[in-house]
Amino acid sequence: MSLQRCQTDWEEIDQEYQQLQETHKVYRQKLDELTNLQATCSSAISKQRKGLKDLGHSLCKCTKTSDEKETELIKDIQMQIKDKENFFFDMEAYLPKKNGLYLNLVLGNVNVTLLSNQANVTDEIFNFLLVWYYCTLTIRESILMSNGSRIKGWWVSHHYVSTFLSGVMLTWPEGSMYQMFRSQFLAFSIYQSFVHFLQYYYQSGCLYRLRALGERNQLDLTVEGFQSWMWRGLTFLLPFLFFGHFWQLYNAMTLFRLAGHEDCKEWQVFMLALTFLVLFLGNFLTTLKVVHQKIQENPEKVQKQE
Repeated sequence: MSLQRCQTDWEEIDQEYQQLQETHKVYRQKLDELTNLQATCSSAISKQRKGLKDLGHSLCKCTKTSDEKETELIKDIQMQIKDKENFFFDMEAYLPKKNGLYLNLVLGNVNVTLLSNQANVTDEIFNFLLVWYYCTLTIRESILMSNGSRIKGWWVSHHYVSTFLSGVMLTWPEGSMYQMFRSQFLAFSIYQSFVHFLQYYYQSGCLYRLRALGERNQLDLTVEGFQSWMWRGLTFLLPFLFFGHFWQLYNAMTLFRLAGHEDCKEWQVFMLALTFLVLFLGNFLTTLKVVHQKIQENPEKVQKQE
């Protein structure tokens, strides 16, 4: 390459660099404007909320001394206040907000709010992957059972129930009810993934030893939950499992409360609450039964292993 060609390329690169500087300058200006707009909107919403709250208290006092016509007017204003509160909730979905305890511990004070409706698309992809994951588990287990595997009990049914739950989550439309439960469900999913990792790591080691000793079928595999054959080792999984079970109960209670909300119109809320309750009862009672049976069978051996 000749020196003249190099000089020409350098001039083109330098010209693009000058344009990049101008573009970056505009970007920083727009970013400052965006930050100021976000702060203005957040402040205005807080001020509006406070004003509406004070107005609501005043209207409640006025109701005690108002006539029939005035009562109708008060009810109409109260309905409009509720509509505005829902609009505020939708607005805040695109504004920065403080992270919860979990995100503060993991990420620190970092703004994780998305500036577009990308969060809805991401949630749909996540829920679709959950449906696909549990469907593949049910198919795999059905094939193994047809070939003589001893997979049975609640943990098989658990995957079918989880498939149904994921499918209902996938069909839950975007709205205020969904946003109220979204953070809790995502945190639960993260914790559940962590517990699944612990289960697989521990169960695979136990299952490998039992297969080597000829005490387990070659078609047996790791499963969710706690089974009797897993007792040959530490029981460190139990606290994590029980915590996850009670989190499912907490999800059910939250969804039942949302289902009773006057603004709740989606059938998915009550159905999810019922499904989470079924998962809690099945998981908790089955795990408790296995632990109780194992202790009753050989308490001295259990004490030595602990």
